[in-house]
Amino acid sequence: MTVQGKPRKAAAAAWIGSALEYYDFFIYGTAAALVFSRIFFPSSSPATGTLLALATFGVGYLARPVGAFVLGHVGDRFGRKKVLVITLVMMGVSTFLVGCLPTYDEVGVLAPILLVVLRLLQGFSVSGEQAGANSMTLEHAPEGRRAFYTSFTLNGTQAGQIIATAVFLPIAALPEEQLLSWGWRVPFWLSIVVAVVGLVIRRTLEETPVFEREVASDTVAKLPLAVLFREHWRDVLRVVVAAVIASVSTIFTVHALSYAVNTVGLERGPMLWVGVLANVGAVITIPLWGILSDRVGRKPVFIGGSLGCAVLMFAYLWSISTGNYVLIFVLGVAMFGVVHSATSAVWPSFYGEMFTAKVRLSGMAVGTQIGFAIAGFAPTVATALAGTGKESWLGVSVIVAVLCLVNVAAVATGRETYRVPTDQLGLRGTATVKV
Repeated sequence: MTVQGKPRKAAAAAWIGSALEYYDFFIYGTAAALVFSRIFFPSSSPATGTLLALATFGVGYLARPVGAFVLGHVGDRFGRKKVLVITLVMMGVSTFLVGCLPTYDEVGVLAPILLVVLRLLQGFSVSGEQAGANSMTLEHAPEGRRAFYTSFTLNGTQAGQIIATAVFLPIAALPEEQLLSWGWRVPFWLSIVVAVVGLVIRRTLEETPVFEREVASDTVAKLPLAVLFREHWRDVLRVVVAAVIASVSTIFTVHALSYAVNTVGLERGPMLWVGVLANVGAVITIPLWGILSDRVGRKPVFIGGSLGCAVLMFAYLWSISTGNYVLIFVLGVAMFGVVHSATSAVWPSFYGEMFTAKVRLSGMAVGTQIGFAIAGFAPTVATALAGTGKESWLGVSVIVAVLCLVNVAAVATGRETYRVPTDQLGLRGTATVKV
């Protein structure tokens, strides 16, 4: 394969793998918002059932920091490719088994317990997915184009959301009895296909030249985590704080859907279509934001996207409270499909460029997954603090705005790295080196 072809293949593999992996992850979020409260928590009041169902979505994020430590070590010690294969197999199997679970009416409290266990396995798996794919594409990418190539990992994530939501559209249109009895299971069963396709794709991918050079020179860190926390603890902390920007995604994907359907009383179908169109917009705009970041820097694009999300979340949730579908579609696509895409395009390169190759996968995995764990509970916390009433949109918007400003502070005080050569990334004093 040509030198030019390897970065493209790595980006394509990252895109396809992430799309398949996050299809699995997000069908759970859709099901949690629409049906799990009635299947696994029917003895609770509607409001409590919704809160418990959203909490099971957040539980998956608890396992992500644990998985980050384990899979980060594997990726930096034994190679990026091994992590990418492990994550897809584990995710595919655990998601398939969710579709096989008995309901609360059949086995009682054992049903939600098994649901939580499988959600924990999903979280463990996904913890290494983006860090592994980002490391793979960043280390294959040519100088000056790292943001563009690494943006395909998040581009694939958005595509996974499109597929997950699109699969749920005909399911959500089923009569209530069929939806709650067998319909909700179908998207989960399809994950076995995801696992097989993903395994075939990723087994053919070559290891990165950066990692191969470390192996050849016998400089691979035997305890990457020890090196990470000794030499890069500040960078890990920065990534943790910056990664709370993922709260925008979880609020948009889970809380807003639940609020629209369960509180305002809007139809499931149109609200699912908002997610589809917003993610279609994201698939288009993410690589464009990546190109811009390669030209003007990581920080301006990242900060602009975060500030835009802080403002537009108010408008989007307010539009849901009005029940005006035109406003909902326009503002949903503008916020998530365009503005939030700026942050999604930049963080894969911005976070990865903070670390040396010895600890890159560990640094991204640990930092992002702790931050994402916070974001994962954003729908639950927002619902608990702001309530479930129709006017709760304002309180939720304030919470999201605060988290966006926290992200802005972390990014603004970080090093600008877009002109640093790949082999000097993570080294102190290299932020102004030009290529």
